[in-house]
Amino acid sequence: MISFLMLGSLVLGLIAWILPSVNIARYKMNYNKNWAIYSIVSISACAIAISFQVMYSNHIVQIGDWSALMDTSGTSTLLSIILLIITLVLNGISLGMHYAKK
Repeated sequence: MISFLMLGSLVLGLIAWILPSVNIARYKMNYNKNWAIYSIVSISACAIAISFQVMYSNHIVQIGDWSALMDTSGTSTLLSIILLIITLVLNGISLGMHYAKK
């Protein structure tokens, strides 16, 4: 069960990056009317991925595996911050390109 949290976090993180990248790649096309939905789903996927990381850390605390928590907390925090920043930057670029087009 717990390994699904890590796998889910990875998959949702990739989704959070792929969707705004699709928006940016489809910038010149006339049928790019779903850009807002892609951005909302991207940010939601990022939030759920970070939530999975928090649930995993909570599980480690509940079972009392303090050495695992000390080993993974720094990396987990750093990767969550990187995921959030890149997701916001990609969605910001997508939003900027959409409004520059009008």
